[in-house]
Amino acid sequence: MEILTCENVVKTYGRGETRVEALRGVSLRVERGAFVAIVGASGSGKSTLLHLIAGVDKPTSGRVCVEGTDLATLDRTRSALFRRRRVAMVYQSYNLIPTLTARENLLLPLRLDRREAETDLFARVTRLLNIEDKLDRLPSQLSGGEQQRVAVARALLTQPALLLADEPTGRLDRRGACDLIDLLRAQSRALQQTVLLVTHDESLAMQADRVLTLSDGRLVGDERRG
Repeated sequence: MEILTCENVVKTYGRGETRVEALRGVSLRVERGAFVAIVGASGSGKSTLLHLIAGVDKPTSGRVCVEGTDLATLDRTRSALFRRRRVAMVYQSYNLIPTLTARENLLLPLRLDRREAETDLFARVTRLLNIEDKLDRLPSQLSGGEQQRVAVARALLTQPALLLADEPTGRLDRRGACDLIDLLRAQSRALQQTVLLVTHDESLAMQADRVLTLSDGRLVGDERRG
């Protein structure tokens, strides 16, 4: 069952001499539960595509549909709800609040949405990510890898349709980067989460089920693995 469809997506910025074509007619389909890596050189359009899928921005032309909904048709309120409930983003900067414990950081998005964490899911995610004994620590008391796992767990607890990770290994050493990709892959399989991972590291991308390659705003490669 497809969860994501992009149809001839074009995104341009600026006008005249300053006009930049970030995406040039990208079309793709992603099945629910897939772990997909998106690779390409800097400026190839990777992050732009991820932001369109997240509903943070809208395409200049073409369609981006998540669970059958064309994101461009959502008004501001419905778009905000979509981003809060159906999509979760993980960045290399972690985005943890320094004055809150790991547990409080995990629960914050749910509490802002007036929701409670499912007890079984909370236990399973924190155990899977090996942070169950670190929940009462502040971010400053955690290693970089531990902070990144908290950020991933926070995203999973909202039970999004899509988990989007934009260069999440950028601040990790090689071992930490490999461990995080292993965790994302395990989560995709164990929790049936659809994961889209943007990375410049092709060796890490090879661990995904599918690798999409962007070049100069175009989709030039689509390799299914395993």
